Amino acid sequence: QVQLVESGGGLVQPGGSPRLSCAASGIIFSLNAMGWYRQAPGKQRELVAAISSGGRTSYADSVKGRFTISRDNAKKTVYLQMNSLKPEDTAVYYCAAGNYPVPSTYWGQGTQVTVSV
Repeated sequence: QVQLVESGGGLVQPGGSPRLSCAASGIIFSLNAMGWYRQAPGKQRELVAAISSGGRTSYADSVKGRFTISRDNAKKTVYLQMNSLKPEDTAVYYCAAGNYPVPSTYWGQGTQVTVSV
């Protein structure tokens, strides 16, 4: 059974720098591309960042230069370091596994990130 479990969300002040984590099980993690998506209220889910099995990365223009995706194959975990957060970054953030550059075969349950004073 595939499981992707996100953690690290919560209430963050504007300008904050939280790090999201996603622990994977039930898949050959090192062979999967991983991605982070987000969905804000009333908006479609969007791909924020992706990382290939070989470490190639891609980012949405809205987060380029502020967010960094990384992976630790030994820990079967993918991370999203978010810096300089803005209120418009408020969303439920989802982890996904699959094929690069749009990994979407397996999904986590999501973690809420709220950027507010």
